Amino acid sequence: MKLFKGIGILLCVVLTSMFFFPFEFRALPEGMNTKKLMAVAALAILLLKMVQRHELKMDKAFLYLSILAGLVSFCGILSVTYNSTDDYSYATYITSCWVWWGAAYTVCQAIRWVHGRCSWVLVINYLTVVCVVQCFIALAMDLNKPLKLFINSIALQEDLVFKGGVHRLYGIGCALDVAGSRFAAVLIMILFLLANTKVKKRWYEYLIYLLAFVFIAIAGNMIARTTLLGLLIGFAYLGIATLRQDTSMKHNYTRLWKWFFGVLVVAVPFAVHSYNTNPQIRKNMRFGFEGFFNYFEKGRFSYDSNETLRSMYVWPDNAKTWIMGDGYFNNPKVVDPYYTGEVTEGFYKNTDVGYLRFIYYFGVIGLLVFSFYFIEVGRTCMHRFPRQRVMFLLLLCLHFMVWAKVSTDLFLCFAPFLCLTREEESEAPCGPPVGDEE
Repeated sequence: MKLFKGIGILLCVVLTSMFFFPFEFRALPEGMNTKKLMAVAALAILLLKMVQRHELKMDKAFLYLSILAGLVSFCGILSVTYNSTDDYSYATYITSCWVWWGAAYTVCQAIRWVHGRCSWVLVINYLTVVCVVQCFIALAMDLNKPLKLFINSIALQEDLVFKGGVHRLYGIGCALDVAGSRFAAVLIMILFLLANTKVKKRWYEYLIYLLAFVFIAIAGNMIARTTLLGLLIGFAYLGIATLRQDTSMKHNYTRLWKWFFGVLVVAVPFAVHSYNTNPQIRKNMRFGFEGFFNYFEKGRFSYDSNETLRSMYVWPDNAKTWIMGDGYFNNPKVVDPYYTGEVTEGFYKNTDVGYLRFIYYFGVIGLLVFSFYFIEVGRTCMHRFPRQRVMFLLLLCLHFMVWAKVSTDLFLCFAPFLCLTREEESEAPCGPPVGDEE
């Protein structure tokens, strides 16, 4: 039985990774990535349940959030139609919402089959393991070129070496700021779980969580420096919570700080040794923690990419664009062969900034509707998990902070929690990294 459960846990890890870091198999038709396959599986599971129960229950939250996602799509369609463009990036957002939700449902159902139930802690545990595995894969691919070639022969992804000699680590479907924002979200989840568990853990469980946290923080920053946002938000929360802690409360804020310092005593010398002995790791660490190296070597905390980001804050120069947008999210040269306007590199107006890309696509109106949609996603999770409302508030803060840099969508970080049943939502906050809760 333990062997079968071990295989089941491994399968859940694979499915969670295919959901959280989707990619395309080269053997499958173009555009058919793993999250879409899992969404199709969700339809089959729901159909089977409907046949077994002779009824189909519609979750009110699903209906409400689908209506809001439909409004986002409507804003996109309105802008595309008004501007006569062919960029339907967010005109079809409702289908993207359903695909993410369906893929998350498949993951949660797989966890139920293996563990007998699915709780918010188990969701965090699997997301943590997946992030650790992706970081390992990224480092291994960077140090072993045959392994990189083998993985790239299976998964459709490009070798991320940019112009100017900038080298980027990547895992399987795990790269750039999209990966960094998801690493940041998981770091926040881990920290919240450790700080607020009310059941005394065995020391090695604490150690495993902390080692996973430190490893994701270090390797994740080498992959994408957006990971640093998770550290900043998480430690800001922990610092404020520690200062406000009532001695009668059963939280672990002070004890968690002690564990962190203990782990750092071991981790820092190991990181320094790796930095001094491995040129490849040295290069990756200098990229991931460029700001800190600049501070100690040049006296100022800065990133070379900061100037590039500042140049991307190009604001609209007319009322129509502010209100309705221009109907372009991606580079017009790619989506519209008849485009005759200003030609730039990268995305439309050569900006990666999330807020600006949404304004240029469907104006301030669309941006406000999209923002309200995410606020309601976070509020729904807070209502369902009142004891974990601070965690979802922090994830919501992360989401809107990330938009100041890129336009990534963090709905997938909320989706698994929206798939839990009423009974599972009341699970006590305790549990080892992967396995049953005690």
